[in-house]
Amino acid sequence: MEIIKGGVTAAKGFRAASTAAGIKYQGRTDMAMIYAENPCKAAGTFTTNVVKAAPVKWDQEIVYHHPAAQAIVCNSGIANACTGEEGYGYCRETAKAAAEVLHVPEDSVLVASTGVIGMQLPIEKLAAGVKQMAPKLDGSLEAGNLAAKAIMTTDTVEKEAAVQVEIGGKTVTVGGMCKGSGMIHPNMCTMLSFVTTDVNISKELLQEALSESVKDTYNMVSVDGDTSTNDTVLLLAGGMAGNPEITEKNEDYEKFCQALNYVNTTLAKKIAGDGEGATALFEVKIIGAESKEQAVTLSKSVVSSSLTKAAIYGHDANWGRILCAMGYSGAKFDPEKVDLYFESRAGKIKIMENGVSTGYSEEEATKILSENEVTAIADVKMGDASATAWGCDLTYDYVKINADYRS
Repeated sequence: MEIIKGGVTAAKGFRAASTAAGIKYQGRTDMAMIYAENPCKAAGTFTTNVVKAAPVKWDQEIVYHHPAAQAIVCNSGIANACTGEEGYGYCRETAKAAAEVLHVPEDSVLVASTGVIGMQLPIEKLAAGVKQMAPKLDGSLEAGNLAAKAIMTTDTVEKEAAVQVEIGGKTVTVGGMCKGSGMIHPNMCTMLSFVTTDVNISKELLQEALSESVKDTYNMVSVDGDTSTNDTVLLLAGGMAGNPEITEKNEDYEKFCQALNYVNTTLAKKIAGDGEGATALFEVKIIGAESKEQAVTLSKSVVSSSLTKAAIYGHDANWGRILCAMGYSGAKFDPEKVDLYFESRAGKIKIMENGVSTGYSEEEATKILSENEVTAIADVKMGDASATAWGCDLTYDYVKINADYRS
């Protein structure tokens, strides 16, 4: 597998465009379009929040009940959530506008929105934005990068990833872009991820590959414990790589899954590291677990703990908070057998052994925790299973950003 530059336009047959439609933001782009030259197999995973945004419902219908998809239209600024029949109608009108200018079926256009909940979309601006983007569709990496910037809300940086792998004697590319900074606690399966690939694969296996990948990537991220109404991951496969169609779980399928998992892991970590107000990516590894389920439960409990996140912000090796978060997770373990380490580019230190402090150097621990990527490793000594979760520190700026988000 080779890591390459790019995002949604890295794979053969995909183009992208962006525009400033003035939906909520002024002086910046706020709409993006992804277009596939050929009809694509489509897969998706969506929020498990009972309150689902209109675009989620629209996309679920297309992904689950229609044979192909060929375009994605996304706006930032307004989430089109809690907007009733009117909001769902705007999904249809957006898809209709795109279908007319792209000359594709209306039911092959996926839509996505992110931003403030409860506001209705200015559909005239949205439709105008669609018309502005169609002539600008381009397959360059720059066009893909501009599209990634257009879907940002409180994100501070665009998020892209791409890799290539050889399958069936052909070069297959997987690339993607995502957005997400706050209201991040995906359980699928205000994060959105769009992944494109030129692999030739059956729709059934494409969906299975995505559903499995999401478990260890986006679903292992938490910024603030809030599962959005709009969480969506869409995967389009155009088949232009020319490999023999993957119709069974063989070596080719495994290679594709590895490439997909790399892209999704990279994007998930970028979301965690760009959490609202964050100064550090916080990674939690549980090792020596009895089962994968136990490891997942423990790691997500720690990475979601507000007290632990605040300690990471303060570069404070407050290991009691980590053990406490593990204790209320619901997973069974013996706290008197747990070893705990902190690690970063500045080094690695053993903080706790068999449930008690090692008498470590606070100065050395603070130095390790002062890096912008910090890892906590907990060994529960029960088996061979492991899991990794990603989050960020909790800062003053998180409150500031969310206190006046609508204004």
